[in-house]
Amino acid sequence: MRRRNPEPAEATVRNYAGAVYGSLLAASVIATAGTLGTFPRLQLVVMLLTTGLVFWITHVYARLVGDRLAHQALSWETIRHEARAEWPIAQAALPPAAAVAVSPSLGLGPGDTAWLALGVALAEQVAWATTAVVKAGAPRRLVAVTGAVNLLLGLVIVAAKTVVQH
Repeated sequence: MRRRNPEPAEATVRNYAGAVYGSLLAASVIATAGTLGTFPRLQLVVMLLTTGLVFWITHVYARLVGDRLAHQALSWETIRHEARAEWPIAQAALPPAAAVAVSPSLGLGPGDTAWLALGVALAEQVAWATTAVVKAGAPRRLVAVTGAVNLLLGLVIVAAKTVVQH
């Protein structure tokens, strides 16, 4: 007999928490990368994508070992389900990496490229968090508070980037 996944609706629900987390992770990579000095854009793209993938794999592994094994046998279906559910963590690295990749066509130097990528990461973080509460049917006030809190978190990263680089 094949076991049903105990959370069938979860597979169709976007992991907004993972997307917000992944966006913050990407922003942190960008903010701290500048402390290493000037480096090729390709290196920042690789750092963003690699970090996103490593954290995605880590979250899948943690969910499988921490949550699933205690409640059901491990199967390829379960692994695929968890990999899909946690994918927004890795996916959140794509827009900032794309911003870095297109920055030469915008005439941006390394410093401005990092700021562009950081702005993209923070914009997507606020967008994902706000979208999550809107989709949950939250009142407008909570939507506004959520956007403000996520903007504040992003500004903390921006402040850290500014302080660390000076």
